Amino acid sequence: MSEFGWLIRAEWTKLRSVPRWMMALGAAIGLTVLVALLTSAGAGSEATGGSGPDDSPRPPRGFQDGGSFTYKALPADGTLIARVVSQKDTSPWAKAGLMIRASQDRGAAHATVVLTPGHGVRMEADFKDRASTAATPGKPTWLKLTRTGPTVTGYTSQDGTTWRKLSTYRLSGPALLGLFVASPDQTKVIRQFGSESIDSFPAIANAVFDNVTPEPVGWTDSGAPEGPGAEGPDGAEITTFAWSDGKATMNGVNDLGPDLYGDDITRTTLTGILLGLIAVIAVAVLFVTTEYRKGMALTTYTISPRRGRVLAARTLVLGATGFVIGLVASVAALLLSAPLIRADKRRDISLTDPTVLRAVLCTALLVSLVMIFSLALATLFRNTAAAVGTALVGLLLPQIIATGLPLSAARWLTRLTPSAAFEAQQTFRHYDTALSPWPALAVLFLYAALTLALASRTLTTRDA
Repeated sequence: MSEFGWLIRAEWTKLRSVPRWMMALGAAIGLTVLVALLTSAGAGSEATGGSGPDDSPRPPRGFQDGGSFTYKALPADGTLIARVVSQKDTSPWAKAGLMIRASQDRGAAHATVVLTPGHGVRMEADFKDRASTAATPGKPTWLKLTRTGPTVTGYTSQDGTTWRKLSTYRLSGPALLGLFVASPDQTKVIRQFGSESIDSFPAIANAVFDNVTPEPVGWTDSGAPEGPGAEGPDGAEITTFAWSDGKATMNGVNDLGPDLYGDDITRTTLTGILLGLIAVIAVAVLFVTTEYRKGMALTTYTISPRRGRVLAARTLVLGATGFVIGLVASVAALLLSAPLIRADKRRDISLTDPTVLRAVLCTALLVSLVMIFSLALATLFRNTAAAVGTALVGLLLPQIIATGLPLSAARWLTRLTPSAAFEAQQTFRHYDTALSPWPALAVLFLYAALTLALASRTLTTRDA
């Protein structure tokens, strides 16, 4: 075995030979699982995305499938043309246009061509953008959706004569084709230090269409809007669809698109890692500072004079240990919480879901980087309280402060501190998301790498 191999073996032996350290690492796993069980039982809210216990179609994780749809059956080829005469500006992402979908089931395959107040004309399919183009504010806009064989094509026009192709989509078999309106809910977020509340109520989307070809006579509509405000000024119920004098008037609530305020069950289930990290940080720091406190550091560096290699061996040992701890903790938390989540009639979580698997791997990498970061701080300070305090402040304090800041400031605070790494546990983009998973981990990686470089330099220039 090489000299470096012996160093790695020696450092691992030192780590596993101290019972209280191993007990602390075991406690990190236990705390993560305990918090997961507590947060999963009796929460009572239905989250977005994923597959339900009955394997019925569902929107992808982090999306919602709402709005009003008035349609006819389309067994084969067909075309629908309509001009959006007016649209209520309930949101920049309010939608009025045409839709084709496989069925009325939530999450069914679909494509839309819609006009939005703030983002022009867009073609989307299966919750993904296909194409977009600007629209003239206040000017009626023509839309066309056609299917030839399995190919669905979206078009837009300003005059109903010259058409601009947007994109194509494949949808085979019988389908539904019709008019569609939707709007995101109106939401107010109240943030205070340590707490946050979200108030949301439906915004009633409204649009008027004319030149609808074929005419929507005898079509099926999806029912009246529900929720607060779904009544007119005279208290009469607002209907979803009305056809009169060559014009179609539609109302609807909820959105077809991202659910920025949905409950990310996976991330919530993994929040217990915050408590587990306290034990992990303590072990990583004591792994170094105990040697200095007991005067054993001089012996270590006498046996292995190349101190940089000693630090490298410790980094590999603690990094690998942290990855295993994080992996075991997150997998156990999700597997043990899944029955409780299913029993509570919420969406299922499965390790076969790519986004859930990514969250698990990112959590394992998070714990690994935290151990390396803590090791570097301990080597730099050689003081237990200073190293533990710095690690906890860098990782946990920004999350507490962020809850009392405006969203823009909170996002920047997250991006600039090691706490950004916790964003890696998300499975979809939330309204307050600061970074996507891999860039979020990269922030902590940079902090760990820079601190490790400073520790290595200090280690070779200071006495043991």
